[in-house]
Amino acid sequence: MQKSTNSDTSVETLNSTRQGTGAVQMRIKNANSHHDRLSQSKSMILTDVGKVIEPIPRHRRNHSQHVLKDVIPPLEQLMVEKEGYLQKAKIADGGKKLRKNWSTSWIVLSSQKLEFYKESKQQALSNMKTGHKPESVDLCGAHIEWAKEKSSRKNVFQITTVSGNEFLLQSDIDFIILDWFHAIKNAIDRLPKDPSGSSRNLELFKIQRSSSTELLSHYDNDIKEQKPEHRKSLMFRLHHSASDTSDKNRVKSRLKKFITRRPSLKTLQEKGLIKDQIFGSHLHTVCERENSTVPRFVKQCIEAVEKRGLDVDGIYRVSGNLATIQKLRFIVNQEEKLNLDDSQWEDIHVVTGALKMFFRELPEPLFPYSFFERFVEAIKKQDYNTRIETIKSLVQKLPPPNRDTMKILFGHLTKIVAKASKNLMSTQSLGIVFGPTLLRAEDEMGNMAIHMVYQNQIAELMLSEYNKIFGSEED
Repeated sequence: MQKSTNSDTSVETLNSTRQGTGAVQMRIKNANSHHDRLSQSKSMILTDVGKVIEPIPRHRRNHSQHVLKDVIPPLEQLMVEKEGYLQKAKIADGGKKLRKNWSTSWIVLSSQKLEFYKESKQQALSNMKTGHKPESVDLCGAHIEWAKEKSSRKNVFQITTVSGNEFLLQSDIDFIILDWFHAIKNAIDRLPKDPSGSSRNLELFKIQRSSSTELLSHYDNDIKEQKPEHRKSLMFRLHHSASDTSDKNRVKSRLKKFITRRPSLKTLQEKGLIKDQIFGSHLHTVCERENSTVPRFVKQCIEAVEKRGLDVDGIYRVSGNLATIQKLRFIVNQEEKLNLDDSQWEDIHVVTGALKMFFRELPEPLFPYSFFERFVEAIKKQDYNTRIETIKSLVQKLPPPNRDTMKILFGHLTKIVAKASKNLMSTQSLGIVFGPTLLRAEDEMGNMAIHMVYQNQIAELMLSEYNKIFGSEED
């Protein structure tokens, strides 16, 4: 009986062992058809060395991203071409004009964009972790140009994007702003000229802003708002009509008739249909038309400033409202009766802004191009008295409209300097404002930084030595 019992126990143990082994085998077999179970069951199997195999991570992609993030720095850090502090003002958003507010920004230039931070990038990156993103400018299809007329500050250039955003960047240090200008321009030039219609969009945006008719933009919006099937049928009709030979010939013949029959510019001016402009015309043309050697508008502005602006803080340095200045310009160009004592011109900075705009928009500056290098050579002379005599001699050789307008303008500016204790405008301050406005080389891009220094110095000398250069009498 005892042997039988032991035998039964052995059989039960063997069966139990076989059942256990069969269970393990069954689990492995079932796991082969289900990857998730395999990953779980393998974690329970010991290897030859007695170590447990770690489960395979389910999200390998996330795992690799964390690894790469720790090893490789972000891509934008690798693409940074230039960074530093500049003065920035955003003057348009999507084509809508904004009030110009200057602020100091930490600017980062990469291969395709500019980023504006309120502080250095190291500090800004910590803020970005909270979800705050810097203002960014896509340079693809953007346009960059110097913009002296947009601000009374010196060294200002403008960036216009295809989406209609406009930014002004400025620095008082010449070589810094030149370096930034060329760096951004090179970045723009390296980008594709017409990526998905960017250049075309920029041109359309300029057309919409420069034209008084909004038909082009309305037509484009109408097409976008059409349903797909309607849009296809409309575009088919447009292409079909444009490709019609008879229509083309008819349009060409009408254009030829119009061109051959249209009156000349002189005829339109004689009939009074087209009026000569004050802004943008040559100085001698304006003076001949008015039978004077000093434009009437210049005299009116100077009289208004001397009447109510000599004591105003920052006169000629502070910018007036650009929209109001443009309104004043329009009235002057239309030869409407101008009364600067009217309440709409109450802000004297609007008057000074319009006067500076008049001189900036002269096709040839108040100091003619042919005299620019001679004035620069004069200011370089070591002996101070020789410098004054040389400049006086050059002024006497100027055409009468240039000489007389210059005399009245600088005589007016000496009155501004005399009130410097109240208006805080010194000779140096006015030289900085009027130097680049009145003097410029015909080729502005050559030695621009050097020219700026001489422009300011010439204007300062003519202010400080006004009596010796122009004589003591005043108009």
